[in-house]
Amino acid sequence: MQRLTLYWQLTRFNKPIGILLLLWPTLSALWLASNGKPDWQLVIIFTLGTILMRAAGCAVNDYADRGIDSHVKRTSERPLTSGKIAGWEALFLAALLALLAFFLIIPLNGLTKWLSLAAIFVAASYPYFKRFFALPQAYLGIAFGFGILMAYAAVQNHLPASAWLLLLANIFWSLAYDTEYAMVDKEDDAHLGIHTSAITFGRFDVAAVMFCYLAHLVIIMYVGWLYKLGFFFKFGVLLASLCAVYHFYLIRNRSQVGCFTAFQHNNWLGFFVFVGIALDFALTIPIGN
Repeated sequence: MQRLTLYWQLTRFNKPIGILLLLWPTLSALWLASNGKPDWQLVIIFTLGTILMRAAGCAVNDYADRGIDSHVKRTSERPLTSGKIAGWEALFLAALLALLAFFLIIPLNGLTKWLSLAAIFVAASYPYFKRFFALPQAYLGIAFGFGILMAYAAVQNHLPASAWLLLLANIFWSLAYDTEYAMVDKEDDAHLGIHTSAITFGRFDVAAVMFCYLAHLVIIMYVGWLYKLGFFFKFGVLLASLCAVYHFYLIRNRSQVGCFTAFQHNNWLGFFVFVGIALDFALTIPIGN
């Protein structure tokens, strides 16, 4: 039982915020790709797949960062970093979870399967981008955005412009919330020579976060316009915008507590966008009907 508890902590099932940050844009894409009428089998597949792949990614991330996390107070007691489990266990668990996720998409088309392989590569390589890439959070946005592309592929068997726009929006959103997260460990990361957007943006970090929120929401609004979404969608985006304003209040002084609170609060921003999309499709009566 103790071992299972350690595995649970390794895969962050005890901290579901990461699952939600992946899930909301994936479900938003699924609803848009299917014009508000997604196959419920796909909803279940993508929900479970998101949960499994996020857990696998956490295990790989901790394996890659095991030598770094030991020098950061917030992460020094993670199961792998503290030596409570071995490296091979983390890799085995990650492989098992990824395999289970792949089994889920066996009924889906070939494009979705190829995208899933690319998603595994990007997710597995993300931790190493912190060693040399100035904005690894942008790469994280690509990794977290593969659910968007796969959702469109599963429904339409191709990737229209709206899928790529949503991916771009997700990159900006990931830059915003993961910069907030990186601001918590900014001093430790700088000491260790790790590249993060919080360090790259320097004294403009708060302004950069707010710009990324703005870019994310503008692109989302444009996609909504392409789909002719109305009041409920716009109201959802308005609530998401208020979340971003609240985040400015939290991070303006760059306190660790404020930045971490803002990061966790992004769940609501993504939730409001998704619910706005879903409600607009469900409740808006087409003109002429």
